Amino acid sequence: MGRYLEEFTVGELLVSPEREITQDDIQAFADLTEDHNPVHVDMEFARQSVFGGPISHGPMMIGITFGLLSKIDLFDGTIIALKAVNWSFDAPIRPGDRVHVRARVLEARPSKTAADRGVVVLKIEIWNQADVVVQAGEIAGVMKKNSLSKQSGSAAS
Repeated sequence: MGRYLEEFTVGELLVSPEREITQDDIQAFADLTEDHNPVHVDMEFARQSVFGGPISHGPMMIGITFGLLSKIDLFDGTIIALKAVNWSFDAPIRPGDRVHVRARVLEARPSKTAADRGVVVLKIEIWNQADVVVQAGEIAGVMKKNSLSKQSGSAAS
């Protein structure tokens, strides 16, 4: 189960496990999104490009980021909605690269309009095996509050 709003601490650094990106991942993303740009899926074309070989689609890593953060029990069952994403694509991600996510909690605040939720803002960095930040950004998620802490807060009043 993921974390509730109250379980996020501003300044906390969260680090995901590593994941290898494969050409099969890139092909599956191309098939899913209908984006078959040859720099991603045509080996000969990609070798002659400025990248010297195939690279992943930029947005592919945004989705993988959420999967990697789920592996450290951040969101599953506790995120209500994704509120905002602001992202930069700083270096190519290639088949064979091993990436992990470093997420720093920038904000964790109760909602102004709903007592059962709040907003968590994370600064995200995607690092590869060469210790290069390949993508970065901020995400804001609407998170559930823990009903047990609400009940114990009421009982203490």
